[in-house]
This record gives sequence, C-alpha cells and structure tokens, in this order.
Amino acid sequence: MNFEQLSLLRPDLAFIAHWIDQGARVLDLGCGNGVMMDYLQTDKQCTGYGIEIDDAMIPLCVDRGVSVIQRDLETGLSIFGDNTFDTVLCLSALQMMKDVEGVLRDIARVGGDAIVSFPNFAYWPHRIALLRGRMPVSKSLPYEWYDTPNLRCATIRDFEELAEEVGLQVIDCVALDDGKPVEFLRNWRGSLAVFRLRKK
Repeated sequence: MNFEQLSLLRPDLAFIAHWIDQGARVLDLGCGNGVMMDYLQTDKQCTGYGIEIDDAMIPLCVDRGVSVIQRDLETGLSIFGDNTFDTVLCLSALQMMKDVEGVLRDIARVGGDAIVSFPNFAYWPHRIALLRGRMPVSKSLPYEWYDTPNLRCATIRDFEELAEEVGLQVIDCVALDDGKPVEFLRNWRGSLAVFRLRKK
C-alpha cells in the first residue's frame, strides 16, 4: 500500500503516518484490518505487530502480510517488555477501553513514543445534539447510544490532563475534521483528536 492509497482509504491515518519514523518498531493497538501496518511496512520499512480482538479482522491482517496477535488490548501488552517499541499506536480504540488509564500506562511502558486518537466529544455537532437532549451520532461517533462500543467519552482538554497524570508528555496535538487539521477553535471544530506523546 502506498501513501496515495492510504490517503484515499483513511485520510486520518495518512496524516498520522508522517509522525512515524522510517524503520521504526511499531505496535498498533486495535489495528483493525491492518491497513496502517501494511502501509508502514511497505512504504516506511517499519517492523512490528498489530493487536486486534475481532475475529473478522484477523484474516484481513494476515492477507496484508501484517503480523497480528489476537488479544484484548487491556491485557495484551503484558506479553511485551519495557521499551520494546519505538512507537505505539492506539488509533480510535482508546474510547472502547474500560481502564483507559491502565492502557495508557502500559503504552508508556512498552514504547518510547505514542500516537493516540479518539473522537472529540466536544466537537460542535456533538454539543448541539446534547443541547437538543440527544446523544450525538456523527461520522466519528457513528453509533446510537444503545449499541455503541464506546465506553468513554473525552475532549481534547480531558485527555491532555490524563496524559500528564500517567507520565506522558504531549509533543503535539492536532484536531482533524475529515482528515484535515483544524487550527482555529480545535476543541470545538475537530471531530477527531490526535495526540503525539513521549514518555517523560
């Protein structure tokens, strides 16, 4: 997979990919169908693993040539030693965790850098939905309240505070809307929050 293909398929992943060094050792948590690791292996000569729990996604990863481990993210990192990876990715998966703080501490333990993304609950259409007395449904939060896999809702400011608490320094924070960075009023206008973090 090349950059143009990734950009068409997942513009958010294409934006995030530029933060990952050539030849880095990468762990992709909640890797889905393996599209990100496929790109990193092919275009940036990275090595590493994806972790995914969904049975349907495992064959798709294997077909792409991605080394995937089927495990629950909340226990899956225990198989890796400290500082095993240069970069740990947790892209649009953290909001599905029961123990967000514990997962972040594990990410800090096994990796040097981390890139984390999640739907920004403070995005303006979400606020409007709440003002109307409804739970928000959007491209970044595409589920109804009764069938959502998302257990946690956070804003950019919420996550900044938690990252500091677990010993991660915020190197960069970008709000994306349809895969494009939002500069002005990012906590209002960004549907997806993306953080680049480093162990303190």
